[in-house]
Amino acid sequence: MLNFLLTPLLTALLDDRQGMVDFGGMNLLYAWIAMMNIIFTYGLETAYFRFVNKGDHDRKLVFQTAFGSLIWSTLFLTSVLVIFRHPIQEFLQLNGHAEYVTWCGLIIALDTLAAIPFARLRQDNKPRRYAFIKLFGIIVNIFFVVLFVALLPKWIQQHPGNSFAQWYQSKSRLGFIVLANLLQNVFVFLALYPEWRSFRLRLDTVLWKKMVTYSAPMIVIGLAGMANEVIDRQLLDKLLPYDNETNKTMVGIYSANYKLAIFITLFIQAFKMAAEPFFFAQAREKGAPALYAKVMKWFVITLAIAFLFSALYLDVWKVLIIRGEGFRQGIGIVPILLFANICLGIYYNLSVWYKLTDRMYMGIYITVFGALITFVGNYLFIPRFDLYAAAWTTLVCYGAMVVVTWWLGRRYFPVPYPIRKIVAYLVIMLGCYFLKYGIDQLTGSLPVRIGTATILFIAYLLLVMRIERKEMQHMPLIGKYIR
Repeated sequence: MLNFLLTPLLTALLDDRQGMVDFGGMNLLYAWIAMMNIIFTYGLETAYFRFVNKGDHDRKLVFQTAFGSLIWSTLFLTSVLVIFRHPIQEFLQLNGHAEYVTWCGLIIALDTLAAIPFARLRQDNKPRRYAFIKLFGIIVNIFFVVLFVALLPKWIQQHPGNSFAQWYQSKSRLGFIVLANLLQNVFVFLALYPEWRSFRLRLDTVLWKKMVTYSAPMIVIGLAGMANEVIDRQLLDKLLPYDNETNKTMVGIYSANYKLAIFITLFIQAFKMAAEPFFFAQAREKGAPALYAKVMKWFVITLAIAFLFSALYLDVWKVLIIRGEGFRQGIGIVPILLFANICLGIYYNLSVWYKLTDRMYMGIYITVFGALITFVGNYLFIPRFDLYAAAWTTLVCYGAMVVVTWWLGRRYFPVPYPIRKIVAYLVIMLGCYFLKYGIDQLTGSLPVRIGTATILFIAYLLLVMRIERKEMQHMPLIGKYIR
C-alpha cells in the first residue's frame, strides 16, 4: 500500500509528454525485471518450503543448501547481465544508459538473495518481522523516489554548475526510479542479516539435486505465469499502431490504471505469503481438504469485498490515486482488471494440488496454456482495441486457468470446494457493480454516485454476514460482535 502511494506522486510529476513516456518505460523495464527474477530464483523458494516440511532433512541444512545455491547462480547470472549490458540497453531502448542495466542486475541479485531469508521468516511464523522489513524497504524506496524525482530537481535549478548537477542531468527520471529501488534492496538485504548471518557454505549435493529437480518446473511455471501478468505491457508497446513515444505513453496509461486494482492485489499478496507454508504444513492432516475448501470460500468473499470497494468508488479513487489527467484516459479498464485479479487469486488457491502431489509438470501445462491465450489474444486484438484488448485478454487468460486447474484438481487432489456458493457470491458482486454502472449512466452527480456505492457495498456486507453468520460467530476479533 505504501508503495502504491507513489502512484499519485509519479502520475502528478510525470503528467507531461516525456513524463508519460518515462512512466511507460519504467513499467516495461520492471516487467523484464519480474521475468528475470523467475530465472534467478528458479523455484528454490517453493522447494525450500517443500523440503523443510517433509522432515527428511535438517532445516538448517535445507536453508544452507538453498541459500548457497542461489549465491553461486546469482553471481554467475548477474555477471552475464553486466557483461552484455550494452546490447541489452539497446534492446530495451534505454537511450544509451547501459548503467541502468547494471543497476537492474543488482536489484534482481539482491531480490534473489533475500528470497530464502524471507522464506525462512514465513516458515518460522514471524509475520511481524517480515512485515517490518518489507515496510522498511518500501519507506526507503519512497524516500529516495521523492528525493530524486521531486526535491533534487529544484536544488539542481539553484546550483546548475556543480559536478553533481551535471551528473544528475545526465540521467533520466526512469534511471532515478531504478536507483531508488536499488538502494531499497541494499537496505532490505542488510536488514535481513540476522536471517543469513549463520550461513556457512555447506551445499549438500544430494539434497541440492532433489531440490532442483523439484523446483526446475517452477522456472517454466513462473515464466509463463509472469508472462501472463506483465507481458501485456510489452505487447502493447510492440503492437499498438502508433509511434514509439505514443506506444510508451499508452503503456504508461495502462500501467497507472492497473494500479487501481491494488486492493485486490494486496489480499492476493498477503494470501500468497501465508498460504504456501500453511498448505504444506497442513497437507498431512486428515481434514486438510475440508480446511482448504473453507479457506477458498473466505478468500473469494474477501476478494469480492475488495472488488466492490474498488469498483463502486472508482469516481473517488481515480481522483485520489491518478493525479495526472492524461493517465485517466484508461479508467474503463479498471473493473475488467479487478475481476481478472480475482480469477488470478482463485488460481493461486487452486494450484496447491499440483504442489502438494509433486505434479509440478501439470503446473507447466496450465501456465503455458494461459500464456498462449495471453500472446494470441493480445496479438490479434491490441491493434484494433488497444488497452481494452490487453485487459480483456488478461481476464480470459486467468478465467480459463481457473477452470482448467479446478477440473484437473478434482482428479488428483479432490477438495470439496463450495462451488455454488462461490459462484453466487461472484455473481451478486457483479450484479452490484452493473447496477451502480447503470445508475452512473443516468446521473453525473457525485453525491448520488457515492451514495449508491455505499448502499450497495453495505448491502453486500450484510448479505455475507447473514449467510455466514454461524461461522463468523466463531472467528477471532469479529466473532463477539456477530454473537
